[in-house]
Amino acid sequence: MNGSMTLADAFKNSKYPVVGHGKRNVQVLLEAFEGTDGNASSDMYGKGETIERFQTKMAAYLGKPESVFFPSGTMAQQIALRIHCDETGKRKVAYHPLSHLELHEEDGLKELHRIETVLLADHDRLIRPADVRQLADDVACLLLELPQREIGGQLPPYAELEEISAYCRSRGIRMHLDGARLFEILPYYGKSAAELCTLFDSVYVSFYKGLGGIAGAILAGNAALAERSKIWKRRHGGDLISLYPYIISSDYYFDLRIGKMEQYYKEAMALAELYNDCGDAIRTVPSVPVSNMFHVHADLPKEALESVLSSVCETTGVGLSTWVKGLDDGGSAYEVSIGDRYADIPAERLREAFALLREKLQEGGYRAQ
Repeated sequence: MNGSMTLADAFKNSKYPVVGHGKRNVQVLLEAFEGTDGNASSDMYGKGETIERFQTKMAAYLGKPESVFFPSGTMAQQIALRIHCDETGKRKVAYHPLSHLELHEEDGLKELHRIETVLLADHDRLIRPADVRQLADDVACLLLELPQREIGGQLPPYAELEEISAYCRSRGIRMHLDGARLFEILPYYGKSAAELCTLFDSVYVSFYKGLGGIAGAILAGNAALAERSKIWKRRHGGDLISLYPYIISSDYYFDLRIGKMEQYYKEAMALAELYNDCGDAIRTVPSVPVSNMFHVHADLPKEALESVLSSVCETTGVGLSTWVKGLDDGGSAYEVSIGDRYADIPAERLREAFALLREKLQEGGYRAQ
């Protein structure tokens, strides 16, 4: 590596980190609890004012009759799909090949619940209505992840979502929304969360991704799903005696940042323009972001891109990424997710960083393959 530090170290020491809200240290919790009444009662085993008030608030925001707070989205989504299978008497669910359930959960849905999965669409594209029309009658539920993170946070047109939802309902196929980043896509669609969620039978949202809370998730749906999910939460070991540290931080950061999602979205589009103006060797996916996140793809090997980014960071103080992954085609990529940090970067410093990035890519002779 040309720089004196690894990319991770260079980013850690950068004056102007581009992505995220800030360090995920204990201060995140302390800030959420500042001003909290220490005599307020905690929740206990899913009951009490703290948890019930927040669940009611989120159910209303998502336009669903009820919602249940979970310590993790992994738990919430497996339980939602299990309930849909039990209620329909079918043991199959369909989702994208790069779904979180397929890649990052150690086959929990299959091993814990003995549910079979149907993978829809190719790895590098979204699920489209034509894919959904191929589903057999033995599928209980279709899960859609919006945005589809592993391919750059891409989104289908809203009209396609409506078409898919109408088709599934005509066939008796349940619809579940993996809305880990639901809040972040609402500016692009120009819809409220409640409007979008009417297309789905159940919805999961996260409170630590775009919002920056400690941890926690909400599963929302009808009253029957909510009550059954509480039983399954106990079976999964998620019905902790108290969840208030996660609930209070979720509530605090929801209120703090939900109104900033359009700002993050616009900043992501502006940043993507800077990347796409750096020559043929580097580009964003999608070319125009549809949320606060996108991927950067480069026609450089992983080590070469790390070296370039580290040098840019050390020279300008602008940290563009803390990690890079290698791709099968010999190129490399990383993810960008805009949060509070971006607004603090002086415009001239950002221009300097991208001018240097373009220069180094040209010096290296990197071109599109």
